[in-house]
Amino acid sequence: MSRTHLPTLTTQPTLQWDVFCRVIDNFGDIGVCWRLATQLAGQGQRVRLWVDDASALAWMAPQGCPGVELRDWHAPPPGAQEAPTDVMVEAFGCEIAPEFIASTAYQASVRGRKPVWINLEYLSAERYVERNHRLPSLLSSGPAQGWTRWFFYPGFTAATGGLLREPDLIQRQEAFDVAAWQNAHAHPSLPAPAAAAAAAAGAAVRWMSLFCYEPAALPQWLQLCEAASTPTHLLVAPVRPAHAVRQALGISSKNVLQGTTDKRGQLYISYRTPCPQAVFDEMLWACDLNAVRGEDSLVRGLWAGKALVWHIYPQDDDAHHAKLQAFLDWLQAPASLRQLHHTWNGLDDLPLQWPDDDTLREWTACVQAARARLLMQDNLVAQLLGFVMEKR
Repeated sequence: MSRTHLPTLTTQPTLQWDVFCRVIDNFGDIGVCWRLATQLAGQGQRVRLWVDDASALAWMAPQGCPGVELRDWHAPPPGAQEAPTDVMVEAFGCEIAPEFIASTAYQASVRGRKPVWINLEYLSAERYVERNHRLPSLLSSGPAQGWTRWFFYPGFTAATGGLLREPDLIQRQEAFDVAAWQNAHAHPSLPAPAAAAAAAAGAAVRWMSLFCYEPAALPQWLQLCEAASTPTHLLVAPVRPAHAVRQALGISSKNVLQGTTDKRGQLYISYRTPCPQAVFDEMLWACDLNAVRGEDSLVRGLWAGKALVWHIYPQDDDAHHAKLQAFLDWLQAPASLRQLHHTWNGLDDLPLQWPDDDTLREWTACVQAARARLLMQDNLVAQLLGFVMEKR
């Protein structure tokens, strides 16, 4: 295992961060922002998270987090008796309410110190990320006229802002008992582990998670699982992935509930219920192949170190094609994994190829090598903290 760089943060002052999130995808935007907020709090920072739809946090983070305060997007700015803003983070290009900016500008004039204003951008492996990371944008009008807003780009290389990663993530992952997790979550129709171990070669179960949009290749993939020599236990995330699977199988939505199971040939399906982020992470650790989507689950899939296929968020102008290619180039994906990504994301209509054990091992080794490169870089929160101290 490559050495993880952990920054020394013992001298960091406690600052008040205001993080702003407008929810477009209930899982992705709020998922990233919640991880950011909790990891900042874990480093001794205070965070107010302003969000226009916090409903997903009821199951994503039911226990909350010490040091993180949830605020409704439309609530008034902090009052005079509350901690003034030291850092403003607008995630994914959302625009902070003018009332908040005006209030913060007044506070800054009283204190004699302006907050650090960060525009936290979307994740991409494209080359423009390195060029634009940490660039300033001068505000030319409004109550914050003359202030600087800084562009901060997460990314996969040392010339970017890095990825979200808890300092103890790898240690927790290494202590995780995969066999115990699989035994606790096994499909009721699967053979018992002892029986599977005593069976002929090739009878072991392949565990796969499915978190996707509506890939056109999904019906073909399910058919390959049904006909494969190796049983596949498919763990289907709720809402859109579950609906996509039901459509592909020709099942009425009213006939399948969260937490139910199905069996079709060698395909064993478990429809998962909404779960906290830590439970979702454990599912990724326990699987042999993870189908992930968007930004948050892609990053967690990389940290899991297991074979993965990424369903990138589709855009009308096909701009996501270049974004996918850039990621595959950074990943140093072998030809078979590139082909799977192309077909899974609709870049072509070639038939899917069911991965044999050697192919799956090659994909896993590719992801683990990429993870090792990432572990040599500082994580996103460490870089944000360093950047803020530099600009204060």
